[in-house]
Amino acid sequence: DIENIGKTSRHGTFFEMLGNFSFGDYFKTEAIHFAWEFLTKEVGLDENRLYPSIYVDDEEAFRIWHEEMGIAKDRIFRFGKEDNFWEHGTGPCGPCSEIYYGCGKPTCTVGCDCDRYMEVWNVVFSQFNSDGKGHYTDLVQKNIDTGMGLERLAVAVQDVDSLFDVDTLAALTAHVGDITGVKYKTDPVKDVSIRIITDHIRSVTFMLSDGIMPSNVGRGYVLRRLLRRAARHGRLLGVKGTFLTDLAKTVIETSKDGYPELEEKEAMILSTISEEENKFNRTIDTGLSLLSDEMETLKTEGRTVLSGTDAFRLYDTYGFPRDLTEEILGENGYTLDEAGFDEAMKAQKEMARGARKTSNYMGKEATVFDEIDASLSTSFVGYDRLENRSEAVVLIERSLEDAKDYGAFTDALEEGSTGAVIVPETCFYATMGGQESDRGVICGPHGTFEVKEAVHLQGGKIAHLGVVSSGYIGKGDYLTLSVDAENRLNTCENHSATHLLQKALRTVLGSHVEQKGSLNNAERLRFDFSHFQAISEADLKKIEDLVNEKIRAALPVETKIMSLEEAKKSGAMALFGEKYGDEVRVVSMGDFSTELCGGTHVKNTSEIGTFKILSESGISAGVRRIEALTGQRVLDYYAALEAEFKAAAQTLKTSPMQLRERIQSMTAELKASQAEVEKMKAEIAGKAAKGLLSNLKELNGLKVLVTNVENADMNELRTVSDSVRDQIGDGVVVLVSSKDGKVSLMVSASDNAVQKGVHAGNLIKAIAPLVGGGGRPNSAQAGGKDPSGIPAALAKAEELLQEIL
Repeated sequence: DIENIGKTSRHGTFFEMLGNFSFGDYFKTEAIHFAWEFLTKEVGLDENRLYPSIYVDDEEAFRIWHEEMGIAKDRIFRFGKEDNFWEHGTGPCGPCSEIYYGCGKPTCTVGCDCDRYMEVWNVVFSQFNSDGKGHYTDLVQKNIDTGMGLERLAVAVQDVDSLFDVDTLAALTAHVGDITGVKYKTDPVKDVSIRIITDHIRSVTFMLSDGIMPSNVGRGYVLRRLLRRAARHGRLLGVKGTFLTDLAKTVIETSKDGYPELEEKEAMILSTISEEENKFNRTIDTGLSLLSDEMETLKTEGRTVLSGTDAFRLYDTYGFPRDLTEEILGENGYTLDEAGFDEAMKAQKEMARGARKTSNYMGKEATVFDEIDASLSTSFVGYDRLENRSEAVVLIERSLEDAKDYGAFTDALEEGSTGAVIVPETCFYATMGGQESDRGVICGPHGTFEVKEAVHLQGGKIAHLGVVSSGYIGKGDYLTLSVDAENRLNTCENHSATHLLQKALRTVLGSHVEQKGSLNNAERLRFDFSHFQAISEADLKKIEDLVNEKIRAALPVETKIMSLEEAKKSGAMALFGEKYGDEVRVVSMGDFSTELCGGTHVKNTSEIGTFKILSESGISAGVRRIEALTGQRVLDYYAALEAEFKAAAQTLKTSPMQLRERIQSMTAELKASQAEVEKMKAEIAGKAAKGLLSNLKELNGLKVLVTNVENADMNELRTVSDSVRDQIGDGVVVLVSSKDGKVSLMVSASDNAVQKGVHAGNLIKAIAPLVGGGGRPNSAQAGGKDPSGIPAALAKAEELLQEIL
């Protein structure tokens, strides 16, 4: 607690000096005083168990510890450069003085390999600059780096053997033992697995709370490896199913006070772990079995290296991770042919790449598009203009509806014909990155071509697909290309709003949110993103309000072309797994949103107008979808909504503003009417029950009623049964009825009847064998389809009750 430490005079002086000091003996003394007093006075460790160590020839440190601190000479240990000289490659370095915490027994000293002594503090006197080659020069600004390891200090304060015995981890370790059935510290080999599971699930839980998500690269892959390793060690301890989610709950419960974000993100954390563990479990059993067979073969043949081909087969065919293969091989004394594995991976990629080259831009069989001159490409010039002129270099006649019509080159597209127009420069944005293409017209000297869609082809070409509405378009004609301005603006509004939405989602829900897909056109926007639970209405409102706030803020929308490295340094969001060139286009909206994006946008967020979320739903495991409207579409939506309100209000003969009140009033009236109906039913049932009492019998001191009720369904039969039971008290009631061809059976028995051997469920089973059934001892019901069996069922019930009672 730094704030409280700073209140004491000596510590206060120390912290004041951190702001402005010159390196000298006094400060060195002060740092050592601070460390010792923190451990003994603030933390309360027994000073008889604390032992300082110093750099072997640091006489000044020895003097401070012995003469000023009063530590006996035999309690101060001198170590060489390996132990008491701190450096890390190049940069500041210097001698250090460490403080060890021991077990307190006189038979053991610092440096002993029994591991009873643990370093809890280090004071580093940074005096030199190292060039990494053994040369040291004096630092111009000398300083002191001092501190302790929090977890080590927890071990010392709680006086336990290791971090796994500290209270928070001990609870987790014990939980691992409960799940696996293996008690910690009873088997050294199994203890390793318990510690690995404990450490890894704790790390995974905290990583997820920090927004790191499982993936195949970077920190996401580290997380995935930790989770898989924990799962495998669970298998080694005999766990058959999934178990890591239960352990994560313990991590959250024991650490949420200090890290409230764990509880806030609990649902997401547990969902992610569950999904990852389930995925891994589907592959691990097969992989382990096959790897076991491979190691048996190695043993039989006297080899110690698993071939890269065999290891790659495990990875490629069965999804068994390479790192896990290497770990298991190492545990059993074998190694992996890494070069062979890499070669097999390379061969597989080249095969896949070769397969892709044989197909056209849509992954289908070769078409006329593949025969276009490879040197031809199309430049997009439409970011800042909606019209340009260019030459018709390729014309293709084809059907836009018939996928099997691959088209043919032509010198002219006649009126009414459909096909594709390709030019060297276009202002039409082609469908890409979730943004649908522009629409518009292409006008030539002899005719007009209506563009329905623009698509990317291989080799950087853009094809304009559409129909000739008048005249003809000839090859070599100079054309005027005009984009539909309203369609483009509406699409831009939705696309720019999507950028604001992604940032709002990350702000409200957390940095784990990543784009998983999107759609932007003139009508609406759709955004798919990683998140592991439904978003609450409150959070949806926060997200919508934040987007609208940034729209009203009129943020300038700016685009810059920069290198990919510069873009990353600027903090620009990029799509995971997306391939980018050396230069990228970065779109920023004020200081709120910065993303890599090749699409078209508004010039100021105020142009979006307004933003309205229509729906939020789950589309797959861990992926949610938001659909929304912007601009005029929001106004149209509200207008339609208003019309519906007015129509509903007119139907209920009230005004739109009083519609809710009217519905509440009608709901209350309906409930009152239903209650009245139930009351009337009860009265009718009571009268019916009285009429049935003429069939009442007595067996062994119990009243028994076995009878048929005319034309009653199950609910009505239950009401009659309750009324009869209330009137007769102790006894058994067996009622059967038929209505609309359906048979209902109801049996109820008082507690006294149950004690005498009557079991309503067993009785139902016996009298209604055709419909099955069962239930509690004092109440059961069943149904059937054969009304002709009612007399036999009643007779059987009487017979059974005679036997029982």
